Amino acid sequence: MEENNDLKLESFSIHTAKYNTLLTKKFKNRVMWQPTDLKMVYSAIPGTVRQIFIKTGKKVEAGEIMLELEAMKMYNKILAPVSGTIKAINIKTGERVPKNFLMVEFK
Repeated sequence: MEENNDLKLESFSIHTAKYNTLLTKKFKNRVMWQPTDLKMVYSAIPGTVRQIFIKTGKKVEAGEIMLELEAMKMYNKILAPVSGTIKAINIKTGERVPKNFLMVEFK
């Protein structure tokens, strides 16, 4: 049996419990989870921007329709996640956007 010198026990915490375990290289190189920033609106799926109902500097209420995104022959209304003022709109009508594209930013 070959011995791998790269493997060693490491401390790993889940909530308040601590474990000593072997962590894979893939696990160590993973993208770390970060909490969602509600002031940044990303596209959940790729699609085409059909209509934009907001303008930079406009105040919007949570739940207000900001834009319409066509994906898989369906029109998806993108709602404001929070109340606030629009800082930037990074899309244009007719533009195709990929998944996880930053579409709208709030102040």
